[in-house]
Amino acid sequence: MIWYIFWLWLTFEKPSCHPTISQAELIYIENSIGPVSKTLPTLKTTPWKAMLTSMPVYAIIVANFCRSWTFYLLLLSQPMFFKEVLNLEVDQSGIVGALPHLLMTIVVPIGGYFADYLRRREILTTTGVRKLFNCGGFGMEAVFLLVVAFARNHMAVLFGLILAVGFSGFAISGFNVNHLDIAPRYASILMGMSNGFGTLAGMICPIVEENLTNLGTPDEWQRVFLIASLIHFAGVIFYGIFASGEKQPWAEPPDEDNPDEGPSWNPLENAFANENGDVTTSLSDVKQPSYGATTTVIDTREELAQPPSRDTYMQGARDLY
Repeated sequence: MIWYIFWLWLTFEKPSCHPTISQAELIYIENSIGPVSKTLPTLKTTPWKAMLTSMPVYAIIVANFCRSWTFYLLLLSQPMFFKEVLNLEVDQSGIVGALPHLLMTIVVPIGGYFADYLRRREILTTTGVRKLFNCGGFGMEAVFLLVVAFARNHMAVLFGLILAVGFSGFAISGFNVNHLDIAPRYASILMGMSNGFGTLAGMICPIVEENLTNLGTPDEWQRVFLIASLIHFAGVIFYGIFASGEKQPWAEPPDEDNPDEGPSWNPLENAFANENGDVTTSLSDVKQPSYGATTTVIDTREELAQPPSRDTYMQGARDLY
């Protein structure tokens, strides 16, 4: 409720409507986002086919699913894991259980700063930055989840869990802001789609965990965290191959001045095409345009304007002898 009050107070429809924004900040935000259409996308104008066949979109969806798997695993099962493996009761695991998320809270803004630094200095492209932070964060998280799975020392388990969640904070500078890179106009739609699949992970993960931990032994929990680690490794591979930080062609805003205007007319589009539609390279094969004139056969035989003169005074004196 408190968050909602602050949201109503500080949130505005767009940067230009904010009453306290500086001109420099407004120009920076608008230039960073690029040209944005004044009209909002509708169900009809949204390029659903292009969006649903775009691999960078699926890279974001897969990354959201992978991250949500571990998020919901710890959110729902961390107290039980502490009790069955580390022998910590709920009242004893409060501070310890908060340490992983506290480290993540510190890592997220640091990762965002360095991601923007690499982009601003053009050390890496936007695509390179997104892949570096997402795959790096996921990869390190997967490694430390393996430590949690196979370690039998309580301190090693806690150490691995804290670092696993902490390194996942770098991925926020990867997939979590990637929507604005590839499609600023449809970022809200993509966020809803990816979060929907992330919630699906939150529905499947507890079922898997419950079926694997019937007895609550360390070996059963080992399988739980091994699966989480493998899911993150799969996310690293998929995102590393298919992710992109460039605006997609289907994400360009429509021309608002001429919304119904199709492609511009090219008067020479078919000028060098024969009757079969093939383009010819011989000028003799080019059919000359008539420009509206009717086809006429012209007689080109020589025709004198008047007969030759027979007068001597015009041709000079003749030799009479």
